[in-house]
This record gives sequence, structure tokens and C-alpha cells, in this order.
Amino acid sequence: MTGWSRRHFLGAAALVAVQAAVPGGAAVLGKLDPKDAPSPRRRKLMRMVADHVIPSTGTPGAGTVGAGDFVLVALAHGLEGTRKPPTANPAFAPFLRADGSLDHAAWLEATLKPNWLTLPADRRHGQLAALDAAAYKGDAAAAPWRAIKGLILTGYYTSEIGGSKELNYELVPGRFDPKVPVAPETRAYSSDWTAVDFG
Repeated sequence: MTGWSRRHFLGAAALVAVQAAVPGGAAVLGKLDPKDAPSPRRRKLMRMVADHVIPSTGTPGAGTVGAGDFVLVALAHGLEGTRKPPTANPAFAPFLRADGSLDHAAWLEATLKPNWLTLPADRRHGQLAALDAAAYKGDAAAAPWRAIKGLILTGYYTSEIGGSKELNYELVPGRFDPKVPVAPETRAYSSDWTAVDFG
């Protein structure tokens, strides 16, 4: 999570807390500037994208716990630097806001094409996998996906389900175990922030 300060992290945590208090995040989204308020279609798109990033397994997926709405609120507030002007790229021109920042949600909707919502799950997943691969190979035109994916992960793992059901939780300081057995099924701890650099 490069580029995050403590202030950004606490802001994100506050957004999660507010969203968690409102079923579906609808009331929080309703308080956004009308220019940033997402349409029902865009909310559905982000919910489905979030569910493809973290699908339901033994615990609900990211879309189910509201990570899609979290992403839309986070984008409106500029988390992950999403309200800064992007690098010059003619492909981004149709998606620039009046302040010069990129409208990530509009970009994603156009990138996935209008029929993405109606495709079979395997084809939707294939398109997202291709976008993900391009973004992490350094394709500048796919770069906005990295911020969106990061926000989906943040929204999910700071939700109650993600933080206490998907991850283990142990109240800090807990007990000291000099050697902790780790197996493939061992889950990470949501209360272990020792490896995170907040800047």
C-alpha cells in the first residue's frame, strides 16, 4: 500500500465504518456530490467486479459485503490518489473530470464494455483477468485498475466479514508465541499490521 499516510488510512477506516452502519451503503452514496453519485448500473457493475476479485468461498465475497460501494465512495473522496490528474494518456481524455482527475468508475465501465454485466461468469472473469494482467505488466492504459483493485481489497479486509471471518483476529498484544506453526490453510491475522508501511 504505497503512498498511504496514517491520515489516508484513518480516512478509509472512517469510510468503512460509516458504510458498515448503513445497509448497502446507499445512504452514504446519496450524500456524495451529485457529479460523483453512481447510477444503479454502476453500483451493480462495481459489486460484480468486487465479487470477481474476491469471490464467495467459506465467507461472503467482496461484492456481497459492500466493497463495491466502498470503492465508489473512496474514489469520490480520492483515496489511493484517485483525484490526482493521471499521467498524460489520450485514452483517458473521455473520462477526465472538470478538475483533471480520472473518473475511475466511468473508465472501468467503458473498458469492460456495455455487455459485461450480461456475459457468463467465466467470460466476465476472463476479461477482468486480462485487464489485471495488463495493469500489472505496466500497460499505462490499464493502470487505473490497480487503484480500483487496491480499494476493493481495502474495502473487503476492513469490513467485519473480511477482518474477522476471512482473516484471523487476535486482540493485541495477545500472547507471545516464538514459533507459530504455519500451514497452507493458515489465515493471516487482521490485527497484524507489522508488515504494512503507512508512509
